[in-house]
Amino acid sequence: MPFFETRDGTRIRYKHVGEGRPVIFIHGWPLSGDSWDPVMMKFADAGFKAIAYDRRGFGRSDHAPGGYNYDTFADDLADLMAELGLSSDVGLVGFSMGGGEIARYLSRHQGKGVSRVALVSSVVPFMKQTDDNPDGVPQSTLDEMTEGMKTDFRGFFTDFFKDFYGDGWASQKVSDEEKHWAWMTTMMSAQWATLKSAGAFADTDFRPDLASFTVPTLVIHGTKDKTVPIDATGRQVAEKVPGAKLIEYDGEPHAVFATQTERLGDDLLEFMRG
Repeated sequence: MPFFETRDGTRIRYKHVGEGRPVIFIHGWPLSGDSWDPVMMKFADAGFKAIAYDRRGFGRSDHAPGGYNYDTFADDLADLMAELGLSSDVGLVGFSMGGGEIARYLSRHQGKGVSRVALVSSVVPFMKQTDDNPDGVPQSTLDEMTEGMKTDFRGFFTDFFKDFYGDGWASQKVSDEEKHWAWMTTMMSAQWATLKSAGAFADTDFRPDLASFTVPTLVIHGTKDKTVPIDATGRQVAEKVPGAKLIEYDGEPHAVFATQTERLGDDLLEFMRG
């Protein structure tokens, strides 16, 4: 199991399958890079090198005491690319909070080496409801999440994953085992990292980063995403990033990597092939 060390000494676990053009898959909160396994295998079979890593504090990476902000997350991504010698024609795919790494990498690191990006159920450009972002998630909902994680960390995520996977209403029902895997993976994370990362993706305004999206951009988002509302995120990116392509998954929840695995893999492959 390979690890690399970031500039602040945090050990990050990563993996890759296949050979060819590199595509890095960035996972969502509160899971790990393993959430991308089925799509990564599809990419490997299609002649790509598919790479994923566990964000600091999650999965098998170090439970670092700090660094749970998007500048550091973007630096971690840059350090992975340097470790693997990836300097050109790199594709980035970010799910949920993973879209934030992409936005901040493009602005903070001038998009070095990146040729295409895809945002899947992403929090970009701004998830929280404010006067100038009326379709976002209300602060009261975010406060309830924080209180739930502090009061009963394990119990909170049993309920959280119901909307995450569209339990009882998504077009494609996920198995109990899938939800159990998500819960068990979350329990591997540091509670501190989970709380701090939730604050980061809720409070970080990526609207200034949108100007750095100068490469082909794909946006995929479920229209019934109750976790990250499409009107405040995916549709805003499509409107504000010149040339961005939006694919709406009608009636789908947040976790399209599980509810629409084959379709998602096909859409991402077609885009990355250019």
